[in-house]
Amino acid sequence: MRKDSDDPAKTRSPERQGNHGRTTGRRGGQATGVEALKLSPRPGVPREVQASFLLWLTAVAAGVVETIIRVINSLFVGSGSGEEADLTGVVIRVIVYAVAVYIIAQMRLGKRWARLTLAVLLGVIGTLSLVIDPISWLAGGNSLREVFTQADLLFAFVAPIRAVHLAAVISALVFMFLPAANNYFRAARSATRRTLG
Repeated sequence: MRKDSDDPAKTRSPERQGNHGRTTGRRGGQATGVEALKLSPRPGVPREVQASFLLWLTAVAAGVVETIIRVINSLFVGSGSGEEADLTGVVIRVIVYAVAVYIIAQMRLGKRWARLTLAVLLGVIGTLSLVIDPISWLAGGNSLREVFTQADLLFAFVAPIRAVHLAAVISALVFMFLPAANNYFRAARSATRRTLG
């Protein structure tokens, strides 16, 4: 059995130990794995970036909940489409959500590529995917009054989730580009350049 005195990290002075393993699980302040996904604020991350991180996760959670509701509806009410198409759609969504969570975690770590990816893919394209159906429906000559007269149980569940999803995406975008967030991403980029050379 190993004693504390056998552990080199415990025999070095605090100055020589550095920050290795204390808060991030890795030298240099960069979180890895599950540590990067912890909801609690990370040291040095501005409130604006933390708020954006939580709002992006809220948007992903809303997408997951909507997917679950649509799968349940498909199983019990039937959507007229084949089971293979439904399963393929769910698999694609699970992959997209997993990649999105990874990119969101990287954004909170100060990665500029992640911030731009979130802005373009989830902020612009994702928002369009949320609003294109309602806009197309309205452009087809339907009125807002018809939305409520033709609404079914699925609409009653999905509409508020979509509203939360959309509000979370727009808010996350705003927080991600506030001045304090811009300074954070600039500083992270400068630190990376200094480290690399």
